[in-house]
Amino acid sequence: MNRRVLARSLKWLPAEPMMSAHESVEASIRSTAHFMGQNTLQPLPKKDFTYAAAQHLLNRAGFGGTPTQIRALTEMGLDKAVDYLVDFGELPERSSGLDFRGDIMRQPTREEQETARRARIAGDEETIARLQREQQMRERTDRDQLASMQRWWLARMIETGRPLEEKLTLLWHGHFATGYRTIENSWHMLAQNGLLRRECAGNFADMVRGIIRDPAMLKYLDNDENRRNSPNENLARELLELFTLGEGNGYSEQDIKQAARALTGMTFRDNAYFFDAAQHDTAAKAILGRSGNFAGDELVSIILERPQCARFIATKLFRFFVNDAPQPSRDGLDLTERLAKELRDNRYELRPVLRALFRSRGFYAPENHLAVVKSPTQLMVQTIRSFATPTRDMSALVQAGDLMGQQLFQPPSVKGWDGGRAWINTATLFVRQNVVVYLVTGRRPQAFDWSPSDMAYDSTHLVEHLRDASMSLDPEEATRSLLSFALAGDADAARLAQLNGFIGGLGDTVTDDRIKALLCLIGAMPEFQLC
Repeated sequence: MNRRVLARSLKWLPAEPMMSAHESVEASIRSTAHFMGQNTLQPLPKKDFTYAAAQHLLNRAGFGGTPTQIRALTEMGLDKAVDYLVDFGELPERSSGLDFRGDIMRQPTREEQETARRARIAGDEETIARLQREQQMRERTDRDQLASMQRWWLARMIETGRPLEEKLTLLWHGHFATGYRTIENSWHMLAQNGLLRRECAGNFADMVRGIIRDPAMLKYLDNDENRRNSPNENLARELLELFTLGEGNGYSEQDIKQAARALTGMTFRDNAYFFDAAQHDTAAKAILGRSGNFAGDELVSIILERPQCARFIATKLFRFFVNDAPQPSRDGLDLTERLAKELRDNRYELRPVLRALFRSRGFYAPENHLAVVKSPTQLMVQTIRSFATPTRDMSALVQAGDLMGQQLFQPPSVKGWDGGRAWINTATLFVRQNVVVYLVTGRRPQAFDWSPSDMAYDSTHLVEHLRDASMSLDPEEATRSLLSFALAGDADAARLAQLNGFIGGLGDTVTDDRIKALLCLIGAMPEFQLC
C-alpha cells in the first residue's frame, strides 16, 4: 500500500478516542434502534429477504462474507439460505490440520512412579533432577501445543465453509467456560473443543451430559474430588447457576448439595471419562422437588424439565445472535419467550430453534440491526472473511485477541466472557482499530510487536460489481458502497462526508490504495464494532 495513502488515512485514527469508547459505541447502538410493533418468531416475508437481510444473517450466523457471497445467499431466498447455514453437516469441512500429541500430560506409569519412589528413598539427586527436567519439558511442550491450538482454531474459523458450526462452538466455549491455566492439559482442552463442536447444534441435553463427563470440565470444577463421603459442590453449583437455570433462578443451596451427591464418582483417568462406582453416593436424593436415587444423567433430565432452563438458554441465544443490550425491549422479551417455547416443544433440539430464529421477523427487525458488539474473535475473523484480506501472522492475531480481552481456551473465569459493552474500553478500542489496519495493509502498528506481512492483497474486488458499461468506477459511489458494506447498513450522510473529505485529495480514480485507506478509516468508526 502506498505510504502516502496509508499515512493520510491513519491521521484520522486518534491515539485515544475523542469520546470514551463506551460513549461512542453506545451512540452507535442508539442510532440504529427503532421502534417496532411486534417482534416474534413469525417468518419474515420472503420478499423482505434483501441483500441487507442476507448480510445480517451471514454476520450473525457466521463471520460475515464478501459482497459476492452475500449476493449468492440473497439469490437462494430466505428458507434455502437459512437451511444452507443451519444444516452445515451437509457441507464439506475445510480446516487446517493440527499436529498434536495427546499423551504429554498423561499420568506417570507404574514403572515411572516406582522409579521416582526409589530415587527419593535412596536420595538419588541425579535421577530426581532428571525426572523434574522431563516434567518441565512436558509442561513446556504442552503450553506450546496450547498456542498451536489457539492459532489452529482461529484459522479454522477463518477457513471454514460451515461458519455457524464454529460460531456455535465459540458460543458454547464461553457458556461452558473452561480455562487452560487451571487444566494445564492441552489435550483435554482440545477434546472439549471437539465435544462442543459435535454437539453445538444438536440436543442441548446431550451437550450437558457430555460436559459433566468431560475431563477438562471435571478437572476445572474439581469433580475429580467429588466422592461419596466427601462431596465437592463446584460442578453441581455451576451446572445449576451458570449452565442451565441461571443464578438464583429456581433452586436452593440444598438442591446444590443434593446435586453434588448425584455427581459423585464422575471423574477421569488419563484422557478419558471414568465412573468410579465405589465413590458414587447411591442413597436417595431430593433435587428440585424430585426424590430418587439419581445419578448424573437423571440430574440433567430433572433440571431441563424446569421452565427456567429453557428461558435461560433462550436468553443466551438471544443475546448472542440477536441483541446484547443489558435490558431487552418488550419485543426482545417476547422473542426470548417464544424461543424458550421452541426449545421446550422441540425437547431441547437446537437446530429447529436456530432455524426458526434465523427465519423470524424479530431477528431482522430494525431494533436488532447493529445491536451486537463484535467479540474480538468476531472482529478479526469477520474482517478477514468480509474484506477477503490475507490472514497475516496468526500469532499476531492470537496476541491481538488477548489484548482485546478474548484469549481462546482461556476464558477469564467459569462465568466466561461478559461480552456486549464489556468488550469496549479505551485500550481495547485502540487495539481494535490497529488490528483492522494490520489486516488490510500488513504493516506493523508501532504500538505492537506484530510481525509485518507482505502478503499481497487486492481490495478492488469489493467494488468490482459497481463498474459501468465502460468498466469505469465512480469514486463517490464506490465510497458509499464500501461504507454501506463495511457497516452493514445504509451509508450515513455525515460519515460519507467525512470519508470523502479525507479521501478527496487522493484523486478521482478508484485504486487499490484508495480502497485500503477507506477500509482503515471505516475500521476506526464506532459503528464498525457492531454487527
